[in-house]
Formats: sequence, structure tokens, C-alpha cells
Amino acid sequence: MIQKHMTEQTAIFFSVTKWMFLSTVVGIIIGASVSLFLNILAYSEDSRSLLPFSYYYLLPIALVLTVWIVRTFAPSAEGHGTEKVISAVHKKDAKIDVSVIPVKTLVTIMTIFAGGSVGKEGPAAQIGAGMASLVSSIFKFNKKDRRKLVICGISAGFASVFGTPIAGAIFGVEVLIIGVIMYDVLLPSFIAGFAAFTTAQFLGIEYTYYDLHFFQDVSLDLSLIAKVVLAGLFFGFISDFIITTISKMEKNVKQIKVNMYIKAFVGGLIIVVMTLIFGEQYIGLGLNTIADTLNPNLAVVEDVHWYTFILKTIFTSLSLASGGSGGVITPIFYIGATSGYTFATIVSPEHLTLFAALGFVSVLSATTNSPIASTIMAVELFGIDIAHYAALSAVISFLISGHRSIFPSQILAMKKSELLSVKIGEEVENSTISLGDREIDKLNKLKENFKERRESLSSKNTKKKN
Repeated sequence: MIQKHMTEQTAIFFSVTKWMFLSTVVGIIIGASVSLFLNILAYSEDSRSLLPFSYYYLLPIALVLTVWIVRTFAPSAEGHGTEKVISAVHKKDAKIDVSVIPVKTLVTIMTIFAGGSVGKEGPAAQIGAGMASLVSSIFKFNKKDRRKLVICGISAGFASVFGTPIAGAIFGVEVLIIGVIMYDVLLPSFIAGFAAFTTAQFLGIEYTYYDLHFFQDVSLDLSLIAKVVLAGLFFGFISDFIITTISKMEKNVKQIKVNMYIKAFVGGLIIVVMTLIFGEQYIGLGLNTIADTLNPNLAVVEDVHWYTFILKTIFTSLSLASGGSGGVITPIFYIGATSGYTFATIVSPEHLTLFAALGFVSVLSATTNSPIASTIMAVELFGIDIAHYAALSAVISFLISGHRSIFPSQILAMKKSELLSVKIGEEVENSTISLGDREIDKLNKLKENFKERRESLSSKNTKKKN
């Protein structure tokens, strides 16, 4: 027994040591790579002022160039990044084409510089996964170790781009399979996330945190809890709207039988016209609008209207469908924060910032099926006081959004209601959802009873007429 115990502990020790070393090295590499990407992106945004005209006039040309570069050099760099990484983990033994890293970096910077409504986390995820895949290829890792290291790369990419090492690590593990967290990857993901985050900070990357301090102590407020529950339902429906709009826009644009370069140019023109009509706050990253809704010192934010989150969804959908390259999570943060702010103006005006913060993480939770990572992100970004409210809202919105995702390659490993029949183990885009057999029987019985009552009433009316 003692020898068996010693053998077990020795094997675990060597395994832990191995993955601590590998994940640390990979985390440092990814932290440095993401830092380079973020610095170039910041420089490109600052250089907009050098143009003699409004920067978004370049968007039609930028989208055409983006489509050409992606199609020519790295077709897998198309779209919003994270989805391609998830698909590679599930379908390609986590093999990522190295060419994706420079191509995705370039086209995302071009898209954001010209005003495309996309995010910066997609490239970070692909940079992380691509670097981890490259390391795996150099040292000839087996399929299992490659997959594990690439998941660490995803976690490191998210941790270093948002400045949330714990949430980033959990997100990289949670986002792959709905309803399952792979505990064997948890430790290396944490280490990779911390290493990447620390490296990025060392290299001068600054992150924005919102120390909101809603309450001096955590007290039970039944009225506020009821409003948070209502908000969770609202955010779930908002998330469904986002997923549906982005997927429908992409499908509809693909069905148009016109050259893709023409579609990219026309899509860019439409966004330019919409920007002239509605304003510049809907294009680009939109970080200023997010910051405004989360600023406790501002009671009124002039640029946030009740329809702001709807317009941002349309701008983002059109940017991606027209060939724009970048992430989708930063726009989701924008939509979540502004929809939460709108909800609060109607339901709880004294808690504008609280509900903006809840929307920020709850819409992320529902669109990406990551309630645990989203709750932890709320704590890392907004402080511990929001934790219990964020958890409640994030989980409710996660359930209400149904069996769908902004990442259609996610694998379903759970059903969100016992009343439904869900095929487990399928990708979200291929999943079949229906009522369970018992529920179908109940509905059929109700229909039969209704039919019998209708026939009975009809018979009585006929007799009265006679």
C-alpha cells in the first residue's frame, strides 16, 4: 500500500511540475505577443488624428483589403477568432496554422482602425492558441498534450487582453463544452493566465478596473434581489437577440449572389452612412461608452439611449458579415453595459451603474455559456460587493438564452431544462431541441380535451337551433 501510494504521488508530482513549467513558458510567450498586438492597436487608434478626414470613411476599403488578405494568406483567420479556435480544438486536434497569428493581428488592426465594430479578444485567443500550437509542433507533443497546451493558450490570451487572470483562465476551459469544466486543464490554465497577465503588465500594458463600491457591507435587499432576477431574464433575451442577429446577418449576406469584395465594400458604405446618421459611438471598440455607463460619478450619460444596444448589435453584425475581422466579446460588453443601463433607467434609476455592470457580465455569460467565468470577471473588474448579484444574474441569463451560442462550435453537454429533449454531445449549431415525451403527451391530451369540448359545445348549439 505504501509503495502504491508513493508511486501515485511521485507520478502526480512529475505531472504537476511538467505542466507548471510548460504553462509558465507558454504564458510568458503569449503575454509578450498579446502586448505587442495591444500596443500596435493603441498606436493605430492614436494615429487616426493624422488623417485629413474622418477615419471611418476608410472602412469600405479596409473591409475589401481584409477579405483579400484573409482569403489569400490564412482563410482560418476569418470571422471573430474565438470560434475558429474552439472549432480547431474539437475538430483538428487543436492544430492552429501559424500564419493565422500575423494575419489575424493585421486584419483586426485594420478593421478597428477604420471603425469596424469588432473586439480585440478574438485575435488574442488566436494568438494564444496559435503560439501554444506552435510550441507543441516544435517539441512534437502528442495529441492530448497539444490540446491541453492550446487550451492554456486560449486562457492566457483572454487573461492578458482583459486583465482578468482568473476569469480568463476559467473562460478558456469553460467556453469549449457547455456544462463541463475540464479539471485536468485547470491548473495549467491558471498558471498560463497568471504568467501572461504578469508579462503584459511588466511590458507596460495598463488595464481598466471599475472599483464601484455599491455597498459598504453585503446586506440582504429583497427589493434589489427581485430586480436583479428580472434583469437576469432581460439579459437572457438580449443575448438571444444578439446571437440571432449576428448569425442571421452572416447567413443572409452569404446568400447574396454577389462577389465578396463588392459585398465588403457595400457593407462598409452602409456602416459609414449609419455612422453619419447615428454617431461615432457605435463604431470601433466603443470603450468610452462602456466606461461612461460604469462611471459611478455620472448620473446621466447623454450618448446612451434606450436603443443604443440594438444599434450596436446591428453595427457589429454588419461589420462581421461584411468581412471585418476581430472579436465579438468587446461588442458584447458594450451591448451588455448599455442594455443594463437602459434597464436601470426604467426599473431602478438609483442603481444605474450596478445594472450596467451586471449587464456587462450577464450578457457575456449568456452569449458564450460561461456563467462561472463571467461571475469571477465581475469580481475582478468591479469588486467583491457585486459578487452575489452578478452570480444570480449571470446564471439566470445563461439559462434563459437557451441552447444556443455566439460560438456555434461549442459542444452541448447538458440541457437547461428537464422539460426539453436535447441531444447531448453535438455542436450547438447541429443540436436538436424539442419537448420531452411526457410534455408532448401532456400537450396532446390538452389538445384532445379542447377538441372534445369544442365538439360538445358545437353539438349543443346545433340542438338549440333545431
